[in-house]
Amino acid sequence: MKLAAYALLGLLVLLQYPLWFGDGGVIAVWRLNREIAAQQKENAQLKERNQTLEAQVNDLKQGLEVIEGRARSELGMVKKGETFYQVIDPKPEAAPPKKTQPEKK
Repeated sequence: MKLAAYALLGLLVLLQYPLWFGDGGVIAVWRLNREIAAQQKENAQLKERNQTLEAQVNDLKQGLEVIEGRARSELGMVKKGETFYQVIDPKPEAAPPKKTQPEKK
């Protein structure tokens, strides 16, 4: 009787092992679900970035104001009849180097 119980228990363990630890087992499914969630999060971030870039491209294609703004800020361009003033912050004057006295021994 005990031998039959041990045999059934051994058979149960042999049948359960692939379910839990095999290629398509529960642990593998849990790991894949975590990877899917991480990939979906990354995809959402990339989709948001792509939408922002697409909006910028559409603005550049359609709006002259955006092109003008970029030309002014990045290239320093001005319109005819405008006067360009550039304000430069004065650099602080360099302090003269301090004279060091040789150490006395």
